[in-house]
This record gives sequence, C-alpha cells and structure tokens, in this order.
Amino acid sequence: MEKFTTLTGVAAPLPIINIDTDMIIPKQYLKTIKRTGLGTALFSEMRYNEDGTENPDFVLNKPAYRNAKIIIAGDNFGCGSSREHAPWALLDFGIRCVISTSFADIFYNNCFKNGILPIVVTPEQLKLLLDDAERGSNATLTVDLEAQTIRGPDGGEIHFDIDPARRHILLEGLDDIAGTLKSDPSISAFEGKMAAERPWL
Repeated sequence: MEKFTTLTGVAAPLPIINIDTDMIIPKQYLKTIKRTGLGTALFSEMRYNEDGTENPDFVLNKPAYRNAKIIIAGDNFGCGSSREHAPWALLDFGIRCVISTSFADIFYNNCFKNGILPIVVTPEQLKLLLDDAERGSNATLTVDLEAQTIRGPDGGEIHFDIDPARRHILLEGLDDIAGTLKSDPSISAFEGKMAAERPWL
C-alpha cells in the first residue's frame, strides 16, 4: 500500500449529506474483485446522464476538479452497505483523502485499509474548507498526516485528530497483511517456544 505522508492537491466540494456507498459506487459494478478500473464508475449516477454522456454540472466533471485528490463532503459520508468497492473506486479515481464532519464506521475503517485518509472536522471547519474548495483549480489544500494539519490556499491551518495506530498504518503504508508480517519475528519466536515446550501439539 502506498504510504500517506503529505498530500497536496485540488479539493472538490461535495456538500451533500448522507452520501452512501451505493452513490459512491452503484451495485452493478460490484461483480469485480479487482481494486482497479472502478474510478470511471465513481459517483456514476451523478456523474453521467442516462445516455452515458457526462453531466457537466457534477463537480468532478468540471475542468478544475477532474484531477482532484481530496473531497470535502457533507455529514455521514460512506453510510449504507459495507462495500469495500467504495474506497477502491475513490482511490482508483485518484482520491487519497476525504474530509467530512462524520463517516459511517465501516467505510471509515475500509479507508485506512486501502490507503485513504478520512479526516473528521467540525462543522465550522468544514464550512471554511468548502469555501476554499469553491475556488476551482486554486482550491489546493495540503494535508500533512505527520503534523495532523490541513493547510489552505491562503496558508491558514486546521489541526485534526486521528487514532495513533491508524496514523501509523498510513504513514508506513501497511495493509492488514503487511501489518501482521511486521510481527513475524515475535510470532516465529512464540511458535518455536511452543514447539519446544509442547511438541505434541
């Protein structure tokens, strides 16, 4: 998994509350078990018209936000079913950070497993960030995970809290398997000791 240390990129404003996982990646795209190729389907029901053409009013179709790396979203982002395809689609599009006032628990946990940083801010902070994001191609934010800060285009900073263990996972780029393998010496030592003390097991 790619490490997350500092991210600088355009932030797309998506001030909609209760964006669920079906809105992020509709059910018809859940047949694949691959983590790649889902970026084109991200927010597809809002992003495309019925004839398959792009909806020019949707934020990620606007020229200034086509390469956005950050989403500033409304409350309760990622609610609904527990599909891990949702963070897969965000990541495949290029989104590495989502900022909201709250997240659904399962989506929040799945973000860390896939190298995406979900940041919880206050409603007042979200309003400031949405104002920054409305600047189009000038809506560049810098998210510093080590310092736990978000710096806006005018240099203003917002501090955010994050669980130290989850912070470590992203800084080191550890998925579940890599995290377990870091304990391999301890596991091997324990198994060796058990084999010596209880050879019948």
